[in-house]
Amino acid sequence: MAPCPACSSVGMEIFHEAPSVPTNSCILMTTPEEARAYPRGDIRLAVCRTCGFISNVAFEPEQTEYSGRYEETQGFSGTFRAFHEALAGELIEKYDLRGKDILEIGCGKGEFISLLADLGDNRGVGFDPGYLEDRNPGKGRDRVVFQKEFYSEDHGHLGADLICCKMTLEHIHRPQPLLSAVRQSASRRKDTVVFFQVPDVTRILEDCAFEDIYYEHCSYYGADSLARLFRRFGFGVLSLEGVYGGQYLTIEAALSGEPLEEEDGRDAEDLAEHLALVSGFQDRCRAKLAEWEQRLGEFGRSGKHVVLWGSGSKAVSFLTTLENAGIVNHVVDINPFRQGHFMPGTGQAILAPDDLVHHRPDVVIVLNPIYAEEISSDLDARGLSPEIVTL
Repeated sequence: MAPCPACSSVGMEIFHEAPSVPTNSCILMTTPEEARAYPRGDIRLAVCRTCGFISNVAFEPEQTEYSGRYEETQGFSGTFRAFHEALAGELIEKYDLRGKDILEIGCGKGEFISLLADLGDNRGVGFDPGYLEDRNPGKGRDRVVFQKEFYSEDHGHLGADLICCKMTLEHIHRPQPLLSAVRQSASRRKDTVVFFQVPDVTRILEDCAFEDIYYEHCSYYGADSLARLFRRFGFGVLSLEGVYGGQYLTIEAALSGEPLEEEDGRDAEDLAEHLALVSGFQDRCRAKLAEWEQRLGEFGRSGKHVVLWGSGSKAVSFLTTLENAGIVNHVVDINPFRQGHFMPGTGQAILAPDDLVHHRPDVVIVLNPIYAEEISSDLDARGLSPEIVTL
């Protein structure tokens, strides 16, 4: 077993396996045949008993693709846009980001950095190989330079007042080189603030959220393992909290001089609690999967027309993990750029919400409960009243 990618300790222990899953969940598939034949890889999650970091030790970086075909945006949801705007406003007010320089790692289609540029009259540089010029309607985009490449140690000479990285660190199998580059960039200016957002693995472990385990997410962080990683590179943690219904962790940090090598007693207790969640995960996950297999089987025996709402990574994991998921007739998504494409691994067509007026589902499975109210309103507006089931 290779050393821990986060702290280099030996002794990673495998605790969960998911064989033969699609190696990309957000690549747009143009035909059902292409979707079903998409390459697959294995997931073998292992935990580091020293720092708590969780890694897919079977991950092969060359199997993933981040390009213009990668369709990840959540910005078509009013619920998500409200969260994004509030987050940008909070960072601007908290750190007086007005007329400042922003650097974003993994900027996607450029929505967040353009928002920061617009609301605070800031300048910026965004890095993402999947950026598409015609997909960014943000008012602040004219003050941002977009680099269609990965941020790396080659860019450590770039300084900024805010360095942000949202929902990207979990895609990076070996985080140490990235944190080293971020440290270089942060050291270029006094009082640079670093802001990262990642999925919270503690919620995944507690809820047995199997739908949030997929190939692109090769690295998993809880609050403590995330803080340890930043402290290891000399950052002082300014803020660490759960947001968006507890689904995400956000960390705000700044360079604090010497790295903190020693962990206090609370760290040891937190690590023990984390490892206890890990040790019981496999059995609890099996039980949850059995419940869903039974529920889907009942829908099938009753002849129910079942639709998944949301065609992203959660849907791919749901459809490829559960044997009875074949009863799902269609997948629907409000993102127009996903509509008309097909689900990686299983091949279901991705419909627009208006298509449901014709298909009239009996059951709509909502893969992310934070959108349940928004989805219910969308269904009501179309005169539909199916049973809504949330994961």
